[in-house]
Amino acid sequence: MNLPRSLLVVVLQASLLSFALALPCQSNHGDNEVFAPKVMIISMWSPEADIWHDNLPTSNLGNLSSNVVHSPGFSMLFPCASCTENGDICQLTIGEGEINSAATLMALVLSPKFDLRKTYFLIAGIAGVNPKYGTLGTVALARYAVQVALQYEIDSRSLPPDWSTGYISYGREQPHEYPFITYGTEVFELNAQLQETAYKLASKAELADANEPKQYRALYGRMGESYKSASQPPSVVKCDTATSDVYYSGSRLSESFENTTRVWTNGTGVYCMSAQEDNAVLEVLVRAAIEKLCDFKRVMVMRTGSNFDRGPLGRSDLEHLTAQQNGFFIAIANIYNAGIEIVKGIVEGWEDNFESGIEAQNYVGDIFGSLGGEPDFGFGSLTRGARVPAGCRKSDLAIREMDRRRALTQKSLRKI
Repeated sequence: MNLPRSLLVVVLQASLLSFALALPCQSNHGDNEVFAPKVMIISMWSPEADIWHDNLPTSNLGNLSSNVVHSPGFSMLFPCASCTENGDICQLTIGEGEINSAATLMALVLSPKFDLRKTYFLIAGIAGVNPKYGTLGTVALARYAVQVALQYEIDSRSLPPDWSTGYISYGREQPHEYPFITYGTEVFELNAQLQETAYKLASKAELADANEPKQYRALYGRMGESYKSASQPPSVVKCDTATSDVYYSGSRLSESFENTTRVWTNGTGVYCMSAQEDNAVLEVLVRAAIEKLCDFKRVMVMRTGSNFDRGPLGRSDLEHLTAQQNGFFIAIANIYNAGIEIVKGIVEGWEDNFESGIEAQNYVGDIFGSLGGEPDFGFGSLTRGARVPAGCRKSDLAIREMDRRRALTQKSLRKI
């Protein structure tokens, strides 16, 4: 989630009102009932969740308040998942940032109250948008999620004169190189065929727009052809997300992470959205997929632009960060506007198109190759192309990973 600072007061007031009106979370189903949703909607905080609860009843797909499900380990702020009457659609709010989101989602995939083996996951939240590829209100479906902040960092005030950034990949000595040390969460690649299907469904949506964001968009009109998308109305696009717990803003940082995305995906990824949770969520789902608790080929990441990640000409980074860009409300609205088309397409086309899954033609998984296959980025599969088996077993993967570090560079033995 990325939230413009100038909207904090408005959102805080709304959140306090919701808290005041909220009832204690109490499951309203049998203890032995198991939900096997066709779609699980993942939200990060209240506004992203409320848009689904408020509008889903108008879609004829059900009411998310029909079933309330608590499971140990859910966020203390959002202690329950919600499901429709027939259990086809569920929604869970996991909390903001990498730690909160991973903790909550792990509780979900390990919960005996859910069978997620055939579930499609729609990770749907707002984000910062790269003005080269989108605008306020833009909807992006991702193939890659890149944990761009997982690097060394040198204060920009003490950089060598010919360096454009203080971010350096682990184990390397200068920017814009692939990391020699990898933790496994740097890059995730999703099912490109599912991404295309979701894109076609979402493209049916009539996206929200307003006069106020048009005014801020217009400031990008004099920045040349590369920034043409910024001044256009919102649309549905296919491009990728960058994950960072740090809420960054400004051309230097954004361009640095744009380059990180390109390098770490072997030139394939196109950074267009900045978020705080995606790689954390995807790591949980990879681990769950190893244990056959879910199918990683059924995961979608959808982000909507609430603010630009860098400012227009004539605005300092601080001025841009604190400016009223007015993209928040249309970004929230377009989570539902585009997302409901995806949800509806899956539910209504379940037997014909979705129940058996959408076969991927690209590599799908993490940087290690944990789910089998050969990553088309990085230094190749740590598993030698094999899928990591489920359960407790003797494994030499950690030894292989350390051997690879030693082979690449002695610097990788230093923990920084």
